[in-house]
Amino acid sequence: MKLPLSIHWARLGPSEFKVIRPARPPARAFLSAGAGGWYTDAQVDQQAAQLVAALWSLAATSPRSLVHVPLRRTDPDTGQPGLDLVLLHHSLQFAPSRWKELRARLGPGRPQTADLPGPTSCAPGVDPWPERRHRENRDRFHQHVNAGTLFMTGSAKLFADTAWLFADVAHQGSGYVYAHPDHRHYCATLGHYDNTIGAGSGIHIVYRDRWPTP
Repeated sequence: MKLPLSIHWARLGPSEFKVIRPARPPARAFLSAGAGGWYTDAQVDQQAAQLVAALWSLAATSPRSLVHVPLRRTDPDTGQPGLDLVLLHHSLQFAPSRWKELRARLGPGRPQTADLPGPTSCAPGVDPWPERRHRENRDRFHQHVNAGTLFMTGSAKLFADTAWLFADVAHQGSGYVYAHPDHRHYCATLGHYDNTIGAGSGIHIVYRDRWPTP
């Protein structure tokens, strides 16, 4: 798939950082801290789920970059403030506490197109976590929240292995809610039960097809 991007560079002290953003941020997507702190809630329509899945896959192939997904907006239902999302490789060793300063230094960016394989959902009946369920698995995400932004820090393999969750919601959500009008809830979960979270909360990804008119 062709993914239009905006590429930004900014310097903090002696270090220069590359920030990748989607050229067009998702219009119908929302990320917020869930009740109780167990999960972060992500609400997405089909297009937004496809975009986040592609950017999640891009993070797997861009270990020297921060992938910034602008999602921060007020929840139209509850008025709760939202969060942006940043995906980054642990080897970058970027401190989330420096994000506000880095973000302020980003210019308009330059356009670029990435050619990515289309993300696919997991095949029915296939266990997507055959290795991660083992207790000795230490390849896990670490989360931080700073400056209204959720940071997901992990390895290239971890990003590659989990992008399917958003793709699954994109591929299956619409058909499910159409077939189940009395139970319009289709979701996927990235959480502690699958041993993918080392520090922080899980992510509850919910397909949403009904959005308020702007």
